Amino acid sequence: MSYKEKAIATYSRTKEIMEKFQLFTKKNYGQNFIIDPTTVEKIALLAQLGERTAVIEIGPGIGALTEQLAKHSKTVVCFEVDERLKPVLEMSLQEYGNIEVIFEDFLKVDLDYYVKELKKSHERVVVCANLPYYITTPVLFHIFDSKADISYITVMMQKEVANRLSAICSTKDYNALSIIVQYKYNVKVVMKIGKNVFLPKPNVDSSVVQFEKKNIEKVVSDEERFFEFVKAAFTQRRKTIFNNLKAVSNNIELILKEAGIGLERRAESLTVEEFIDLFEVYYEKESIRKN
Repeated sequence: MSYKEKAIATYSRTKEIMEKFQLFTKKNYGQNFIIDPTTVEKIALLAQLGERTAVIEIGPGIGALTEQLAKHSKTVVCFEVDERLKPVLEMSLQEYGNIEVIFEDFLKVDLDYYVKELKKSHERVVVCANLPYYITTPVLFHIFDSKADISYITVMMQKEVANRLSAICSTKDYNALSIIVQYKYNVKVVMKIGKNVFLPKPNVDSSVVQFEKKNIEKVVSDEERFFEFVKAAFTQRRKTIFNNLKAVSNNIELILKEAGIGLERRAESLTVEEFIDLFEVYYEKESIRKN
């Protein structure tokens, strides 16, 4: 029997595991199991792993991706919310001694604590996961909002969400979310995945997106206010940035002129750097006016 026939991510092995444990995918957990060994192996190879790397996985399912992560890293720590999968994962991953599965809701996990513990014995910590579509954004922002020292985040998600996160300015997918994420991370789609490699088959295609933490050259004065400012600029996409930001400041015409941004421009035409410069002028002017 070949390696690919033995892999968890084959259709026959997946069906065998599901039948053995009378396992049915739960829609409320967004469960779609990958049934193509080549796909999970490629994701693992893209995830910036190594013999001194610890990888955090969210939602291991029956262990298809987990198996490949274990082969290519020192340690795998998985967070799984579905308690039904405990005996499944104990059986499917029994050959691997470098995997720890924690049955806890990842959104409630103190990520900073776990990463600090892993950093004591590993050179770096990365995240790699096949994220359920319905919870992709909350999971990502739980990681982004933590102070955890995570070098790379490599995750599979719905293609449309991937396009928005990785979009460049002046494209239809570029929005407030693109800017908020790209302020801290270099973002790129590293792999496209069709719906046919999943069981059950979803209605949409997927992409694997990689986030590499930036050394931020321009740090904004108030990150929370910056994100709110960016969202306000995109309130109505067809309006100019001037019209959208009038609700934020009565002084917006002067602020835009001082930042070198034309009043006729729309938010999607501004780069991340232009938004940072604009916000800093706004922040300075508004701070002066309030003092």
